[in-house]
Amino acid sequence: VFFTTFRNTPDSRAYDGPTTVAGWSPRNHSGTYQGEVSLRNAMAQSLNTVAARLGAEVGGWRVVRTAKRLGIHSKLHDRPSIALGTAEVNLLELTGAYTPFANGGRGVMPHIIQRVRNGDGKVLYQRQRSTTGQVVALPYVAEMNDMLNATVLRGTGRRAAIPGQIAAGKT
Repeated sequence: VFFTTFRNTPDSRAYDGPTTVAGWSPRNHSGTYQGEVSLRNAMAQSLNTVAARLGAEVGGWRVVRTAKRLGIHSKLHDRPSIALGTAEVNLLELTGAYTPFANGGRGVMPHIIQRVRNGDGKVLYQRQRSTTGQVVALPYVAEMNDMLNATVLRGTGRRAAIPGQIAAGKT
């Protein structure tokens, strides 16, 4: 089973098995393969072969373009392994890139310092709230959150689950 050129959803099917993309042969961390899986399960289980195939289908340049739209400003390569997150990105950028999935698809400009006050409590600096507008359409936000939630509920992020709390994550 291969991906199709129409829009994939969390329920779209993919094949997890040995693959080679442009001379590169990714493997799953477990060293095993699951055969046909949904994209939801592929993400929940961090199946590298599925990510590599999907990245090759859409093209590395599209992966990079999407990362930039989500707020990654670091230099990114467009080699096939980019689908596995092999480019160096600082934690602030990475956190900011996941934020649209938590706030209805709006991008943000992440920051570290919110406010600076002097010894008398006078505000010397106040960070202005800044968003970059809608960077992900709401239906896609919902689908991504569904997959990120599956990672915590039954995937590689199970240890991060908090009873009674809805959570999302990616390992």
